[in-house]
Amino acid sequence: MFPPVPQDVTCLAFEHIRTSRGAHPARNVDNPYVGSAGSRTLVGMEWDRLFEDLEDQIASGWEAERAALDAETERLRIARLDLRTRLGVLADEGSTVTAVLTDATRVRGRLCAVGADWAAVHPHEAAGLSLLPSHAVELWSLDHGALLTSGAAAEPLSPLRERMTFGFVVRDLARRRSGVTLRTRSGAVLAGTIDRAGADHLDLALHDAGSPRRARAVTGFRVVPFSSVLSIGTDTPAPGSS
Repeated sequence: MFPPVPQDVTCLAFEHIRTSRGAHPARNVDNPYVGSAGSRTLVGMEWDRLFEDLEDQIASGWEAERAALDAETERLRIARLDLRTRLGVLADEGSTVTAVLTDATRVRGRLCAVGADWAAVHPHEAAGLSLLPSHAVELWSLDHGALLTSGAAAEPLSPLRERMTFGFVVRDLARRRSGVTLRTRSGAVLAGTIDRAGADHLDLALHDAGSPRRARAVTGFRVVPFSSVLSIGTDTPAPGSS
């Protein structure tokens, strides 16, 4: 249904008629059949111009209303957009980002994957991956093109990816017996192998970075709460890296 014609447009029509009467007192605009043929033609032309003007005003009003509705729809969409969805778009695009951690450490590289409460970055200067829990990232730095791309319409994380929590990924690293380098909030850097992972913590066997876990090579053990972890770097090359 078309929106109603604004009252100010209707008033404009009557004002035009009143003005026309004042400008041509000898012509009876109430009865277009009174007067000469030339007068009737002039009256018809004035009415045509009036209707064209009214149509233009109505069309402009509809366009303005449509533009306002589109702008409000976009504002509502952005208001519902969460960070994980935006990071997921960047991961799908393989965008280069810089994660600034809460201790001011910067991890720059290709964003590879995003989970329920973590992100994985393939650093430019390393062969492995950096696993970053969401609580450890203070901000993300990216270029303007990536910023706009991340805000585009996108589907939220899949139900399967929603189930892939930070603990889930850490338990997979423990199963693989992958060597890791772990950074904590206090600034400690620990190299070793994750022996096991609980609901909110992990057990780390300490040994030299890049070497396999051997009983004689282990120099100690640490129990690290997930809340203390800033990043976990893997020793194994990232998929697709040379």
